[in-house]
This record gives sequence, C-alpha cells and structure tokens, in this order.
Amino acid sequence: MSKMYKEMTKEELLNEQNELTKRYDEFKARGLKLDMSRGKPGKDQLDLSAGLNDVKDYVADGLDVRNYGILDGIPSCKKLFADLMGVDAKNVIIGPNASLTLMFDYISQCYTHGAGSTPWCKLDEVKFLCPVPGYDRHFTICEHFGIKMINVPMKADGPDMDVIEELIKDESVKGMFCVPKYSNPQGITFSDEVVERIAAMKPAAKDFRLIWDNAYCIHDLDDNGDELLNIFDILPKYDNEDMVIEVCSTSKITFPGAGVSALIASDNNIAAIKKRLNAQTISYDKMNQHRHVEFFKNADGVLEHMKKHAAILKPKFDIVLKHLENELGGKGIANWFNPKGGYFISLDVMPGCAKRTGELCKEAGVTLTTVGATYPYGVDPDDSNIRIAPSFPPVDELDIAAELLCICVRLACVEKFLG
Repeated sequence: MSKMYKEMTKEELLNEQNELTKRYDEFKARGLKLDMSRGKPGKDQLDLSAGLNDVKDYVADGLDVRNYGILDGIPSCKKLFADLMGVDAKNVIIGPNASLTLMFDYISQCYTHGAGSTPWCKLDEVKFLCPVPGYDRHFTICEHFGIKMINVPMKADGPDMDVIEELIKDESVKGMFCVPKYSNPQGITFSDEVVERIAAMKPAAKDFRLIWDNAYCIHDLDDNGDELLNIFDILPKYDNEDMVIEVCSTSKITFPGAGVSALIASDNNIAAIKKRLNAQTISYDKMNQHRHVEFFKNADGVLEHMKKHAAILKPKFDIVLKHLENELGGKGIANWFNPKGGYFISLDVMPGCAKRTGELCKEAGVTLTTVGATYPYGVDPDDSNIRIAPSFPPVDELDIAAELLCICVRLACVEKFLG
C-alpha cells in the first residue's frame, strides 16, 4: 500500500529518491523523443477522414462552390452544424478551418467597432474573466489586444459562479472565454446549474460577451459521455440572447489544417458579424464546406464518425490514467480529473513542483505543454498544473511517456520534501 510522502521519514524519502533516480536514469539513457505537448490528432485519426479527398463534384445547393459569393456559408453546411448544435441555421455562420480565427476576429470587431456600445479600444481598461486552468490561446488573444485577464477558479461543475457574479459588477469587465464541455485542460463539463447561472447573468457592461468555445461538443470517449445544456435554449428566458458567441469546428473531427468552423449567435450578432465579413472576405472555402457535407451527409454521419475517434482515443486516455493511479495514487502529491471526453488530462502536482517536473521530463526526452501555459500570462500561481495531451503519440510511445512523467512528478516532490 502506498505511503503518503508527507508521512515518510527523511531516510525513507532518500531511499525513494534513490530508487526513482535509477528508474529515471534508465529512461534517460534511451535517448527518447516523445511529445505530449499539444492536442493534435494522431495519424490514425487523420486517416479516418481520407474520404474527404474523394469528393470531386463542385455543385452544392444548386450553386457552383468554386465561384464567388455566399458570405456566411453554403446552406447545406449551415444545416449540418445547426443540427449538430441544436440551433436554427439562420443563426450559423460557416468560417475557415479554425474556430480560433472566428474568436480572434470577433474580439477584433468589438475592439475596433464595439458590440453595440463604445469600441473597446477607446476605453481606459478592458477586462476578461478567465476560468483557470484554461486554454492558452484564449489568453494569447487577450494579451494581443491588451485586455487585462482575471483568474476565475474552476470547480468540479464549472467556473466558480459566486466569483463571476461578483466580478461582473465591474463595468470594465467585458467578457469571458470558456470551454463548456470537456474543458481544456481539465475535461470538466459545466453542470446545468452553472449553465443556467451563466445564462442569467446581468453584467454591468451592456456589451459583455461570453465566448462559448464549444470545441469538444461531440468528443466523447464512449457512449456514456457528458451532456451539456444548450445555452441558446436558456438565454431567451433572461433576455440575454446577444450575450453569447458560440464557436466550434471540425478541427479534431476531420483535418485540423483543413477543417470547417462555425459561429453561432443571435440575430443581432449575426447581422453585425456579416456586416464586418462583407468588408473582410468574399467567402470562406465553400469547396471545403461542400466536401464535408458530402462526406458526412448529415449530423448522424458526424456522430458515427466520432465513435471511430473514440475507439482510438479511449485506450490512450486509459493508459495515462492507469499510470497516474499506479504511480501517484495514495501518495498525497497529485490529483487529477478522469474526463469522459475531450483531448486532455489535467494533472495537479504538489505546489511548487510543476516546473521542476517539466524540466526533468525535458531532460529525459518528453515534451509537455509549457508549464504555466494553462494560466494567463503563463503564470501558474501555485506552480502545480500540468496539461497532458494523450492523442498524438502512438500507444507504445505514450505508455513510456506516461510512466516517465509519473517518475518525474515523484522525483520533483521528493526533492521538495527534502528541501
């Protein structure tokens, strides 16, 4: 039975350190080059969508998709996303390959032209709420525009709503980024109560915008995935239809570099975004939109496709979780959340030990997401969070990387206890 590190004597800790160092040195001698840094689909997942390249015709909805026009996306692709997301097709805009572009462009729009109020660039200060740990690219967008970020702790059922409801009393708080289903990196799905409280918010800023980054909306690991309340069903109850901008994409469904994204919003927001798009582009890639519709046929086709992804991903998640439990369980030095979907496992180690763990991993040939990246400005106040991305490495490499990661965590914590 595992013994808590805090209960060990100095002699026991030294023995533990010696044994772990031997194991670590054996791994280090192998000259490994393993990558668990980004949530990229593996080659076997990408191969699932090879049939996209077989689509040869160019006519969709009676239109030649090779030509100009159709600013907000071809009707059949809008319907595909509308059916998947449980919204009306008129409230969908089909974008480029990455939803990140849609989010960046929308913040740009608010910054230069406002969201029904004074452009944010003309204000003394603009603040955004950031559930932490969170997605580093959300933080990068905020940094780019000079938006001040305020940490909001994540709980087991979503962001701390008591904290949020207090912070939005400040009129300079203009928005919040969040990943409501299988959050990046923890894999938490917002509870119905949290979604309801978010939908009911009454921020002091009338132009407050919630960026609902639903990147993992259908990324379940098996048939028992989490259910997320559709926030667009709740918003009308509180006259808050204009508060939420939702985005999603096929980046981890087909090809990350050649997928299709979608933005979902109220009638008012759609009209404002289309006005900006009319100045920004002729249209996004309609040929690619058509390829996706022809490949999937309908929303059920997408969901069937996701079962193939799950069959590849779940064993990888299981391998990492097995090592975490076997190596770290019962030692009082780490905790983690067992997600039912998404692309990441979030590991919280003993405070003050995450960076050291990252250093040890790097020296032994394992690349992790930069420690601190899951917090605004790259600063994890407790130096404890590590984001694990199991999807990209082959199973045999992942098995090695996960074991080595755990050894590094234990070594870092032993060092901490020994002072």
